[in-house]
Amino acid sequence: MADSIAASDTEKKVVYGIHEIMRFLPHRYPFLLVDRILELEPDKRIVGLKNVTINEPFFQGHFPGAPVMPGVLIIESMAQVAGVMIYRDLPDKEKKLIYFTGIESAKFRRPVLPGDQLRIEMELVNRRSNFGKMQGRATVDGKLVAEAVVFFAISDHPSATGK
Repeated sequence: MADSIAASDTEKKVVYGIHEIMRFLPHRYPFLLVDRILELEPDKRIVGLKNVTINEPFFQGHFPGAPVMPGVLIIESMAQVAGVMIYRDLPDKEKKLIYFTGIESAKFRRPVLPGDQLRIEMELVNRRSNFGKMQGRATVDGKLVAEAVVFFAISDHPSATGK
């Protein structure tokens, strides 16, 4: 019993830096929107961070003089954090893509500004074969900035099918 508790505690403290994240996710600059994974309970929940800097390319036009991170990119950050958990244990992950297929109950509570650190918590609601649903919330300094339910589908990578 003590061994299973210790293993469970260790899994919760898994930390992935950007190099490990890039081994899981196919995204690259400027569209890689997760910098670190702080916690992971396989097939249950994951917590990640996105450091929001003034150097983000979207701040040039959203909005000049009053930069705000677009809500759709906050949701994309949430989907990418969720993707790390799904890709992590996916067999033949290099031959697969995880598509963000839907969203519901999205709410934006506060603006996300340059210098903020977005903490993203995602929880697996259900998964069947190659489809799933995750619920998440994003906070800055402990304050809720966004929440949503996202849906995903796992598909063969086009290069794996010859298309």
